[in-house]
Amino acid sequence: MAMPFYVAPDQMVQDKAEYAKKGIAKGKSIVVLEYKDGIILTAENPSASLNKIAEIYDRIAFAGVGKYSEFENLRKAGVRYADIKGYAYSREDVTTKSLANAYSEVIGNIFTREIKPLEVEILVTEVGEDPQQNQIYHISFDGSISDHHRYAVIGGQAEKISSYLERHYQENLELPAALALCKAALETVQSGNSLPEENLEVAILDRNREGRKFRRIPTSEIGELLRQARKG
Repeated sequence: MAMPFYVAPDQMVQDKAEYAKKGIAKGKSIVVLEYKDGIILTAENPSASLNKIAEIYDRIAFAGVGKYSEFENLRKAGVRYADIKGYAYSREDVTTKSLANAYSEVIGNIFTREIKPLEVEILVTEVGEDPQQNQIYHISFDGSISDHHRYAVIGGQAEKISSYLERHYQENLELPAALALCKAALETVQSGNSLPEENLEVAILDRNREGRKFRRIPTSEIGELLRQARKG
C-alpha cells in the first residue's frame, strides 16, 4: 500500500497563505473612508460592468478584491443572509458585525478545510446615525477579522496607501474632499501617473438619505466632485 504524501500542517498553512496573497496582490486596491455625512468607498476599477463595490442591506455596503467570481459569490451570500435575517426578525437586527462574523466563519472554514483557499479580501461597512456608530470590518483570506476607524484599505499595495492616508486624513471632510483624498491615495501606487476618473468606481453610504443609504456615484458626478475639491 502506497504511503500518502505528507506535508507538515504549518507548511500547508504557509503555502495556502502565500497562494492567497499572490492572488489578492494582483487586484487593484479599494479605499473606504469616513467623511462628514457618512462613508465613501472608492476602487480603481477600469471595468464598467464588473463591480467591486455593492450594497448589501439598508445601511451596509460590501467591497471585495481578488478573484472576482469568489468575492461575487460572497456578496450574494451576504445579501441572502441579510434578507433572511431581516425577514425572520427585523431590519434593525441585520448588523455589519453579525455579517462580518458570518463571512469570517465561511472564509476561515474554506481556508482550513479546503486544498485551495479563497483569493479574496473583503470589507463590510455600515453607516451609523452619527459618526461614532460607523463600522468598518476587514475580513482576510484566512477568515481573520479586524475592525477599523476613519479608513481602511484592501488589495494590492494596501500598506503604502494606508501610510498616505495616515499622513493626510482629516475628520469631517466634505464629500468632494473625501473623494479627492481617496483618488490621491490610490494614485500613490500609480508610478506617478494620474488615475483617470472613468477608472474609478465610487459609492457612498449617506446617513442623510431616507431609507436605503447606499448610492453609486456615476462618472459624470465623480468629475464634478473632483472639480469642486480643486476649487475648494
